[in-house]
Amino acid sequence: MSIRHSIWPCLIILLMTGCASLDSARSRPEIPAPPDVSSGADQSAGGAPSVDSPELPQDEPARQPVVAAPIDTWDRIRSGFRLPDKDRASVERHIRRYAANTRDIERSFERGEPYLAYIYYEVDKRGFPTEIALLPFVESSFNPKARSSEQAAGLWQFIPRTGRHYGLKQDWWYDGRRDVVASTRAALDHLDQLHQEFRGDWLLALAAYNAGGKTVRKAIRKNHQAGKPVDFWSLKLPRETTSYIPRLLAISSIVAAPEDYGVQLIPLDQEPRFTLIELPGQINLEVAAELAGMEIGELQQLNPGFQRWATHPEGPHQLALPQEKIAVFEQNLATLPASERMKWVRHKIQPGDTLGHIARRYDTTVPVLRASNSLHSNTIRAGRHLLVPVAARKPVSRPAPDTALESDRIADETRHRVRKGDSLWTIARRNGVSVRNLALWNDLDPDAYLRPGQVLVIHQDDAVPRPFSYTVRKGDSLFLISRRFRVSIGELRAWNTLPKGKYLQPGQRLQLFVGGAQGT
Repeated sequence: MSIRHSIWPCLIILLMTGCASLDSARSRPEIPAPPDVSSGADQSAGGAPSVDSPELPQDEPARQPVVAAPIDTWDRIRSGFRLPDKDRASVERHIRRYAANTRDIERSFERGEPYLAYIYYEVDKRGFPTEIALLPFVESSFNPKARSSEQAAGLWQFIPRTGRHYGLKQDWWYDGRRDVVASTRAALDHLDQLHQEFRGDWLLALAAYNAGGKTVRKAIRKNHQAGKPVDFWSLKLPRETTSYIPRLLAISSIVAAPEDYGVQLIPLDQEPRFTLIELPGQINLEVAAELAGMEIGELQQLNPGFQRWATHPEGPHQLALPQEKIAVFEQNLATLPASERMKWVRHKIQPGDTLGHIARRYDTTVPVLRASNSLHSNTIRAGRHLLVPVAARKPVSRPAPDTALESDRIADETRHRVRKGDSLWTIARRNGVSVRNLALWNDLDPDAYLRPGQVLVIHQDDAVPRPFSYTVRKGDSLFLISRRFRVSIGELRAWNTLPKGKYLQPGQRLQLFVGGAQGT
């Protein structure tokens, strides 16, 4: 045997080892649950050496393995797209409509940024098409506080009955339909059940998610009896459902190639931003934020299911926290006496007081007052005291039902009683605040209709945004600055005339308009 022939087995082994190294380098960074999304096709496209390539010269230096850039969450979402789009014309119509309002797309994904990595993680874990991770864009524009005229609520727009069927608790303290973790689990359970019912057809399952299984089954029966096809595109369904799936496919097409439509997608964390931790019991949300060393707004953003100033007294005793905040939170919580997890005010009972009046005054409930004071009935006596759990800032007294004043000024805020003809826009304009802030302070959708007699809170200390100059630091980006000051990337660009694609430079000064509390 010649020396030339004896070298071939060694070369083959070396080249195969090189392929394995490159394949390993192309695999996505490991996170707790999603399986590897890289495919054989992706690996071969990278140009790995083949064992059939000509023999390399002996004096050529060995090549160093090329390490691919980490795959981000947007790439992971794109890699799992697999829903069919038979009627491309209807999809294209919605693509054009979305592409005409690119800022709306960017704003929706900015709103969904805290949740998208988690939603993708859960969708991918179940092996679902990853277009489903974008379904909240169609349902709610990624607004966990969204509420429809049919009383559907949350990212996934559950109506009360369906939400309860899938275990989403709904009461004065807490609405599981708005809880990102609970509602995502319920939505994927619901879709899984529909997927099985419609024999593995994802488009029919999605149509049933929107219109109800009964409506889709009825349409299938009609087509079957008429000898017509029974796929989604052939069924006669309500107009909203007919456009529902093309809208999902349209936004998926834009996410697949955002640069083609002038859309700049906000960067996504490679792992879910938050982790659920167990709590020993009820805790005031402002106390929890202090323990974690974070802003109350950020905590509420990750825990939108809690509708009041504290977690539910009966559970769920869980809180979503950023991973980097958990250690300090648990350390501080361990040293905090149980009696200080809530804030209390000592209320002296006045003649004519009832538990109902006191509960409304302090934004709580009669059962909470009874439990907090070991009362066995609703009977109370003037001159005695009650311990009342309250928001951490200051005990806020709501106007009594018979108060005739239009607004009742309390400390640094105004309480406005809605009159006939009022809207969020007219009230915001009258008080020199933005509709967005007014809606945020009152836990409302910016498009919400108001009821006469409804009471709105208007904060005075940060009502009027004021200019604030910020010096760009090394490592800063528009995304990081927008998160730090709770403004949008679009606002930063508009305020500073920043074109897309232009990078910030250390030392550059930006003009921001923020409330007094944020700008200090």
